[in-house]
Amino acid sequence: MENIAEKALKEAQKYVDMVEIFVENEQSLQLDLQRDNIDFAKDESTMGLGIRVIIEGKMGFSYTSNPAEIENTVKRAVSNSKANEKDENFSLAQVGKYPDIKGIYDPKFNALEVEEALNFAQTMLDTVAEEKCEPTSGGFSTGLSEIFILNSNGVECRNIATGFGGYIAVNAEKDGEKSTAYDSQSSCFMDINAEELAKHVCNIAKDSIGGEPVETKDMDIVLDYHAAAGLLGTFVSAVNADNVQRGRSMLADKMEQKVLSSNISVFDDGTLESGLNSSRCDGEGTASEKTTLVENGVLKGFIYDLYTANKGQTNSTGNGSRSSFTETPSVGVSNIVVDFNNERDLSELKDAILVTDVLGAHTANPISGDFSVEANNAFIIKDGEITAPVKKAMLSGNIFELLKTAEKIKSNVRQYGPFVIPKILVHDLRVVG
Repeated sequence: MENIAEKALKEAQKYVDMVEIFVENEQSLQLDLQRDNIDFAKDESTMGLGIRVIIEGKMGFSYTSNPAEIENTVKRAVSNSKANEKDENFSLAQVGKYPDIKGIYDPKFNALEVEEALNFAQTMLDTVAEEKCEPTSGGFSTGLSEIFILNSNGVECRNIATGFGGYIAVNAEKDGEKSTAYDSQSSCFMDINAEELAKHVCNIAKDSIGGEPVETKDMDIVLDYHAAAGLLGTFVSAVNADNVQRGRSMLADKMEQKVLSSNISVFDDGTLESGLNSSRCDGEGTASEKTTLVENGVLKGFIYDLYTANKGQTNSTGNGSRSSFTETPSVGVSNIVVDFNNERDLSELKDAILVTDVLGAHTANPISGDFSVEANNAFIIKDGEITAPVKKAMLSGNIFELLKTAEKIKSNVRQYGPFVIPKILVHDLRVVG
């Protein structure tokens, strides 16, 4: 990778002074399940490089997966820059101190055989059968991502990380009534447990059969991991500097004001040990860091890539995100850590609902924070005990208002997508039975 990057940089510097080379090597293995069969298996490896140039304030970009095409790729990037508009906010990363991050690479990946992936998938299917449920879909995936960034400012950053994930969705039936459930596990290490995952999903599905109606009123709601992660996506959009600068954020003019409960602090931490999105540097070569977004309820900052940082006359927070070598960077989160100063026990709740997941979180208004979602695999809590499943319910509210009084429910902290969270208790959320 280093040789390819150095060759590309040298070639590009024949034409331009400001150059960035992004080289990516990805290896992945994926198994998909349909019902009780392993339906699809894919083992692939891809490598490519993206080249960005800045000429007189104009940015050009091109990419290739063929190392023999470096010269033509450079020429295309240079040509593309001429067709773009000048923008003084374009820049390249400066040399920084890159952190050493623990727990993001599992050397077992290199010795992983397809047979192990098949065994994981088969264990999930066998467990589902033992639990007398019906699998509807599932899968196992693993990948290695290695990047190397080199630019004309002297930046050199290499990062290597692995990821493993499994998921399963099932049906359960009793006395002619059916219910469904879904869950997943993800880790940088091959320490996910197929049997545990499948049993957990089957238990939720079986416990959800039947159900009691609930009346329409404002209630305390315990958001399980999936439900909390789904609703928190709207809050994350509000701390994205690009949305702030475009007037698409409720928090744009709230710096140093109280925006959440004083019980809550929120961080974007690209250096988090074992974080699914941790890396020594972001997709531009800026050193990763821990950025305080909210401290004890008070808004302290936003997340920036280089472009938005220049536009806002501040520094990048190491959030120049890149999904692959075929794209240019944009603002993106790493690991969003939601911390609470204190916690409540489920046994303390007198009248509440536990919501495992929500359907329709993507329809929330990204600016206002208003949402209306369907509660999935929800359960009634009476006097500290889970008593019965909920037949059907909709939840409507505003994520910013909910977070002004939210509390932690005593539980393990887990990562779902970018969110590192416990189970969360929110108050006075409208429940429509």
